Amino acid sequence: MSNTLMDTNFQFPGQQQVYKGKVREVYTLQNDILVMIATDRLSAFDVVMPKGIPFKGQILNQIATKMMQATEDIVPNWLLATPDPNVAVGKACEPFKVEMVIRGYMSGHAAREYKAGKRMLCGMPMPEGMQENDKFPEPIITPATKAEQGDHDEDISREEILERGIVAKEDYEVLEKYTKALFQRGTELAAKRGLILVDTKYEFGKTKQGEIVLIDEIHTPDSSRYFYADGYEERQSNGEPQKQLSKEFVRQWLISNNFQGLEGQTVPPMSDTYIESVSERYIELYESITGEDFVRADLSSIQERIGNNVAQYLNTLA
Repeated sequence: MSNTLMDTNFQFPGQQQVYKGKVREVYTLQNDILVMIATDRLSAFDVVMPKGIPFKGQILNQIATKMMQATEDIVPNWLLATPDPNVAVGKACEPFKVEMVIRGYMSGHAAREYKAGKRMLCGMPMPEGMQENDKFPEPIITPATKAEQGDHDEDISREEILERGIVAKEDYEVLEKYTKALFQRGTELAAKRGLILVDTKYEFGKTKQGEIVLIDEIHTPDSSRYFYADGYEERQSNGEPQKQLSKEFVRQWLISNNFQGLEGQTVPPMSDTYIESVSERYIELYESITGEDFVRADLSSIQERIGNNVAQYLNTLA
């Protein structure tokens, strides 16, 4: 079984604080520098699985890096450098407390709401007569915000965001503009790979200089849903499920093993064979999305590798 990065405990020069999310760990340094480390932790249904997935952190970090570089001409982002396969270094920002979810197709959460009889999602209308995975006439923005209790995301409308003062109107208009531009570019990039960008989420922050920038990950299989374009129309016509490119396969495996993160449920045991198969699937996702062969990083001593690479980069800033 390959080594995996499940936790970090670095002390970088000028370190001020550490935030540990479900998958990423963010070190705040002096001079408004952030060091974001993508671990190999796997999260589903808001639960972190007990075992990591080899290369998953590298894959997410490198896809996000490539996608930020491919969109920096239309939307500024936080990224300064990627000194290690699992690490991104960038500018510290004050994050907006909303996730900008945008949907080009009625899938996932939108489809579940539609099946329940709802025709409005986050204040956005969903036309009558649609079937699951149909394309919306125009992409819809369906924001989400963190619940006051726990880590679950909650749907919220544009109107409520502005009424509650979660985001100022002039800033929210920029977030909407950037979200649409990023989704358009993401759609074009996916099409070149024979893929359909179905839905995704973007997160933004504001620098101390007042600039709104894209932060966190972008167009990764953890934050986005992709369909294969080949056969899409035929599958829709036949009422068949679409061939997906996302971590949905993990959720489906958990569901088939009676786990959806509900109270009283236990995470099913993941064998080494299953974990290796998930790792191979993530590598397939990387190669499909980027069109490049995946180069496996050295896993013999991940923590030492990261520490050395980040230290070398920080020395260039001194």
